[in-house]
Amino acid sequence: MIKLTERKAFNFFRSYYDVYNLLETDAEKVAFIDALLDRQFLGIKPLNLKGMAKFAYISQANSIDSQVKGFEDKTGIILNPTVGGTVGGTDTPSLQVEVEEKVEEKVKVKEKEKENNSIDSRKLKFANTLKDFVEIYGRDLIKEFYDYWTEPNKSNTKFKQELLKTWSLERRLSTWAKNDINFNKVKNGKSKITDSNEFKQIVNSIRNTGERI
Repeated sequence: MIKLTERKAFNFFRSYYDVYNLLETDAEKVAFIDALLDRQFLGIKPLNLKGMAKFAYISQANSIDSQVKGFEDKTGIILNPTVGGTVGGTDTPSLQVEVEEKVEEKVKVKEKEKENNSIDSRKLKFANTLKDFVEIYGRDLIKEFYDYWTEPNKSNTKFKQELLKTWSLERRLSTWAKNDINFNKVKNGKSKITDSNEFKQIVNSIRNTGERI
């Protein structure tokens, strides 16, 4: 059903979007948006909102009412409520302030959670898990290990360690340290493999008999 209105537009504030995203169910989100649109375009104040949808609307009621009043004062057009609505609402100022504070607090908590879950914060948590191993493997090796495993993906949403299905920090560090030792030996003109007794026995056998043992 088309609802006739003389108003063509209104400003959709960021605060509306914030409280909308705090609602957990689609039904609550639809109820909030319906109430917001009916008030802005038709002058209807909601009577039947329930639960979190009601709290979300009350938290924005001052802003919504100010927009409606501004439109009416500027244009001289009064948005008359139809059946199912009311002028002035039924919620007391103290209740509205209380709900606003609760919604504001919830927005801050959500923002804090998002901040704590950023890739930089997760890298910091990963770095903290390496502190106990600095004395065992040395600062340089731990830094190389950290730099390698915190390389981000193209979208910069996850780093290399997070992309693995399994992870054992102790085992990874042990393997990294062994590879580092082998690399340094090869780099210095020595090889752990060629220095082994088994390798030397194989070479001597080939020299003496022409056959590998």
